[in-house]
Amino acid sequence: MKYSIGIDIGGTKVAAGIVNEYGNLIQQVKVSSDPTNKETMFAKVVQCVEQLLDHSSIPKHEIYGIGAGVPGKVDRERGIAVYQNNLPWDNFPFMERLQKAIGIDKIAIDNDVYMAAFAEWKKAEMANQELLVYITISTGISCSIIQDGEFIRGAGFAGELGLIPVYSKLNSEALQRLENAASGPAMQLQARKIYADDQVITKDIFANYLIGDEEAQQLIEEMVFVLTQGVYIVSSLLDPHKIVFGGSVVTHNPWLLELIKVKLQTYLLAEQIHILENMEISKLNNHQGIIGAGLRACVLT
Repeated sequence: MKYSIGIDIGGTKVAAGIVNEYGNLIQQVKVSSDPTNKETMFAKVVQCVEQLLDHSSIPKHEIYGIGAGVPGKVDRERGIAVYQNNLPWDNFPFMERLQKAIGIDKIAIDNDVYMAAFAEWKKAEMANQELLVYITISTGISCSIIQDGEFIRGAGFAGELGLIPVYSKLNSEALQRLENAASGPAMQLQARKIYADDQVITKDIFANYLIGDEEAQQLIEEMVFVLTQGVYIVSSLLDPHKIVFGGSVVTHNPWLLELIKVKLQTYLLAEQIHILENMEISKLNNHQGIIGAGLRACVLT
């Protein structure tokens, strides 16, 4: 049996886990991020991995490699974290530093959403010619595309769904980036304005919506409206066989997907309707980032 470590790195937390070659997550550890500077942030990654190894039932010498998902743009060949909007790692030599810190040579680095998408593609067991899109809705919004078992990367920054302009009725500017209209932090900011309360947090919006609160209903309706624009663009450009949704916002509030489907149906042509039966929420319990990174490490040569 081949074992690896998968690391999912974000602006608020770092999660690492032991993953076997079949994609089973054996155990995991989480620590809070510290993006004060590049060294404090890297120290958190090392701390997380060391804690995992200290408590692991799999000895270190049986760990085949490490896979790490990093936000933003990544140079996979050189192992460099090129750019992130929530971490201080501009052109940071992540792979080299981690090899020295942990003492494991085989390391794969990629964008965090790509790592998660790889886990979803494995889970879906799709035919090679089929196209899968994984969309994450969390502190940010992004997507990854896999066809013929390969990522569609473009020049290296493909999948930044959160950057596309959408029409928003609640914003003073008619067009704004999807991420600035419907991500978790964006929803929180809108809610604090509407409720005139700086203590409101994102999960309050969804709780209030479910009890019929008028302001929350307005916020969720707008969120569904702008998210559907993004999903329709994906559907029209790629005509995917399957779309899987992940990220804390949608996995904690799965009923959102049904609202998106209802709205999306009003846009779709007959030739596009098939996607409604092939949109689903991830079944990997928000572990897809760790699992995908671990699986990528297992196939390193």
